[in-house]
Order: sequence, then C-alpha cells, then structure tokens
Amino acid sequence: MDMKTNNQETLIDNFNRVVDYVRISVTDRCDFRCVYCMDDQVEKFVPRAQLLTLEEIARIAKAFTELGVKKIRITGGEPLIRRNIIKLFEDIGKLPGLNELVTTTNGSQLARLAQPLKDAGVKRINISLDSLDPEKFKRITRVGELNKVLAGIDAALAVGFKKIKLNAVILKNRNDDEIIDLVRFASERDMDISFIEEMPLGVIGDHDRAEAYYSSDEIKKDIEEAFTLVPTTESTGGPSKYFKVTETGTRVGFISPHSHNFCDQCNRVRLTCEGRLLLCLGQEHSVDLRKTVRAYPGDMEKLKQAIRGSMSIKPKGHEFNLTEKPIIFRHMNVTGG
Repeated sequence: MDMKTNNQETLIDNFNRVVDYVRISVTDRCDFRCVYCMDDQVEKFVPRAQLLTLEEIARIAKAFTELGVKKIRITGGEPLIRRNIIKLFEDIGKLPGLNELVTTTNGSQLARLAQPLKDAGVKRINISLDSLDPEKFKRITRVGELNKVLAGIDAALAVGFKKIKLNAVILKNRNDDEIIDLVRFASERDMDISFIEEMPLGVIGDHDRAEAYYSSDEIKKDIEEAFTLVPTTESTGGPSKYFKVTETGTRVGFISPHSHNFCDQCNRVRLTCEGRLLLCLGQEHSVDLRKTVRAYPGDMEKLKQAIRGSMSIKPKGHEFNLTEKPIIFRHMNVTGG
C-alpha cells in the first residue's frame, strides 16, 4: 500500500506502519569472521554475477527515496571492502528527499575511508566493537586486529561525523565482563553505544546460542553497578531503546529481538546484496528486485511498483527461539546487518 502526503508518496504496510528506512547490503563478504555472524567454514559467497552492481543499487535507492524513504543505511558483510564503494555513497548522498545516509562497519577500513565517507554525505556511522582486549577481540572476530579498528575509530572521530555509535554483541562467558569498560570507552570519546542480543540467523558451530545468550536486562543491570541510567524517548529510527548515562551524558541503547520484541514499530526493510528485498529480519518474506531492475533497466516506475507491492507481504514480526535450530538459514553477513 502507498499514499501521498504533501505530494510525497509514502510506503505503508498492512499493519499501518510507515516504511521510511532501508538498509542496503552491498556485499556478503567481510574481512572478519565474527562467531555470531557467520560460520568459520564459509565456503560460498554470492557469485559476483549475482550481486547487484553499484549502479543498480543506486537506482533502487533512488526509487525508495521517491517513495518517501528518508534514511538509508549501507551495510554488508563489511561494506567498505567493496570496490569503488565511495562512488555509491556519493551517488546516494545526492538523492533529493534523503535526510540521512548512514553506514555500519567493523572499522577495519576507516583509517583510510573516514574522510571520503564524510565528504560523500555520510552523517552518522556505527562501528562494531565487541571487546577492548586484543585476544578476546581476535577470538570473537576470528581474524580481526583490534589496533586496526581502534585506529579507525580515532580516524572517524577526527573527521567529525555528526554522531558515532558503537555496536557490541554480548555473549555470556566471552565478553560479558567488558560491558562497563565498553560504556566507559564510549563515554570518554563522546560516542553512544548499543548492546545487541545475538540474532539466531544461520547455523553456526562456534557456540550454543541458548547458553551464550546474555539478555539486555542483564546488560542493563551490569551497567547500573557503575552508572546511573535514565530512560529517554530519543530515537534514531531504529530498534534501540535508549537510556542516558547521568554521569557522562552518553546514550546507551539496547537492541533486544528476544527479550523486548520491537516489531510493532518496525519502519524498515532490507535489501540483500543479490537484490532480495527482505520485509522482515526474522522471516523469509521477500521480493526479487534484481529481477525487476535487470528486466526493466530504464523503467523506474516498474521498480517502484515492485516496491509498493512488497508492502502487502511485510509480516507483523519475527519469532526467534534460541532453543530450536534456526528456521532462517541465511547468516547475518547475508542478511545485511
């Protein structure tokens, strides 16, 4: 369903939720192998011929902005390892009607790309950081170098993005003893931080998700041993529920797909790197936009029709169950953050 407001078309699903936020994955490849994101034996990535080209992604982004989308987040895999990625940021950053172009990254490429990203129009940036201990960081990412990510964070701070936020996935007996240190690290650098419950997407062999589960409520309780948290109504248009640290002014967010389901306010859809428009993080409802964009390469109206039509199959929400095998076999690197 769609409607026009002040001559601007708006995407509205069957549950009367306005969809004005799109997360676009530009690659399923990553230079890390985080234990909660993908299996250690990644044998198959999307063949390059099946990937959307950067030009196709820009065209789809344009269609979404013409349908009322105000915020686009570029994700991966690790988006900054895709060749010529800055050109895509530049193209999307120029789109009329777009209020926010943001990205999520593991930070490994930021030392060289922070300034080009800001120049391209990126306002805010999310950086994954699950540990401040080099050995733990290596165990969680399997191949990541902490010093490289810290250098990337320093570079991002130096160029002056409007806001930088850290994302941390907390796993019991892996990094749950670092929660306060991570909040302190963010506070000292005037950054926000969000703690994310592990998403049960894809089969992984590294750990039992039920045993490793550490809830947002447990994380909040740990933080309150050192800081005072005050609820805030502030939002970035995503699923985070935010609190402000009284002592520092830093915002702490909790993304809780298990303990505090956020589906009733869902305002987003996800485009995978091969062109599947996912209508829900935890369901397989999707529309093949690659097929449309390649069958009708110059026809923006056909593309917009396909996007409008997708609203009718956006489900009410997901149903994650940590004690059962995943019913969604795509990993987070394929889903797109």
